[in-house]
Amino acid sequence: MKKILFILFAIQISLFNVSAQTPVNDNNTPLHLMQPAYRLGYGIPTADSVKAVMDRVLCYISAESPAVLVDKNTGKEVALKNATADTQLKQGGFRLTSYEWGVTYSGVLAAYEVTGDETYLSYVTKRHQLLADIYARFQSVYAQSKNIDVNIRKVVDPHALDDCGAICCSMIKAGRQELRPLINHYADYILHGEYRLADGTFARFRPQKNTVWLDDMFMGIPTVAYMGRLTGDDKYYDEAASQVLQFASRMWVPEKKLFRHGWVEDMDPHPSFHWARANGWAILTMCEVLDVLPSSHPQRAEILSLLKVHAEGLARLQHHDGFWHQLLDRPDTYLETSATAIYTYCLAHAINQGWLDAKAFGPIALLGWQAVESSVNEKGQVEHVCVGTGMAFDAAFYAYRPVHVMAAHGYGPVIWAGAEILRLLRQQHPKMNDRAVQFYDQEVPTSKSIFNYDGTIRY
Repeated sequence: MKKILFILFAIQISLFNVSAQTPVNDNNTPLHLMQPAYRLGYGIPTADSVKAVMDRVLCYISAESPAVLVDKNTGKEVALKNATADTQLKQGGFRLTSYEWGVTYSGVLAAYEVTGDETYLSYVTKRHQLLADIYARFQSVYAQSKNIDVNIRKVVDPHALDDCGAICCSMIKAGRQELRPLINHYADYILHGEYRLADGTFARFRPQKNTVWLDDMFMGIPTVAYMGRLTGDDKYYDEAASQVLQFASRMWVPEKKLFRHGWVEDMDPHPSFHWARANGWAILTMCEVLDVLPSSHPQRAEILSLLKVHAEGLARLQHHDGFWHQLLDRPDTYLETSATAIYTYCLAHAINQGWLDAKAFGPIALLGWQAVESSVNEKGQVEHVCVGTGMAFDAAFYAYRPVHVMAAHGYGPVIWAGAEILRLLRQQHPKMNDRAVQFYDQEVPTSKSIFNYDGTIRY
């Protein structure tokens, strides 16, 4: 490393001396060695730098998501056994029972799996257990008084996929038997309580009758697939695979290689607004399903093919600073972090699982991480995150959605992306070669540039 720095310093001195004496040209100056003026960053991050970003985010959300019950009138802490209709979850910056925090639980669990850092496991275990305890205690409280804290009500009586899907899936991943009653409760709502179209596709009455939201792929389908792994019952795998393909039959736009955000049963034609985060939920769903769907499942190949084509569509729309736009195919819309983090995770994960070519998609994933890292400030807050977003059929609605550091949608994806980038750095073989990020099939035991590569490292 010292030798490389010395050579670069010598080149800079040479460029200065040449420019001071004669005009710089292609004969007297190695112009290809000039340093590009990257706005954010470029190259191969170190594992320590990635972990530092993740730790900073975890520290911030730990302070902003207390796992404590309090009396809503006095603010004093309440023991679970003494909880009443006046008991609520202590309010921090984020809600423990929101779907965004279900994503966060999965991301933090992934970070623990990769790093072995018990701080990550402790964060999830404490909050999962509190939710399970709330379910056990508040069933009777809710039966006596329907007027309870809305965040507790979501645990006892979910009204939408948003209330339970992402959290339930994270609980299945945690693998703790004491969570099973709440897992079964959540899964029962997803499978039997959620509204569906005539063919069984998850749907809503918002904003129009029989509207399909791309978001609901993630809010419901991964839990169904993971219930297959939990129970060993193939019916869950069949349901999850069918849901993916039923969503795709309505939402996939082949010529764009992207999904539309919304579909309304009686709308003709169907406008296509390719909202970034919703496309993130779609590809994340496919990753989650493929992680547990048996290799022999008859619909696995079709889902894997769809993921690959979607990855191609996303890759070609990445901004040169590593982000993706709020509306993916409209570069006049702002660069958004939560979708960028989701894509970074999904592309890195698909590479690590052998679904995507590391040479083609590895540099895109690392560039995505550069963007994600740049969005985490010193406090551990995630910037440039679109707030919660409904559905519309005009560009202005999406283009002018606000961004805010308290938008919960960014935190889980950032940690999840960091975890998978750590895995990518361990499993793959990235190298800076001739100022570019390259991925090789084998470890490259040199810092020298490789100008002739025939499958064997020679330098």
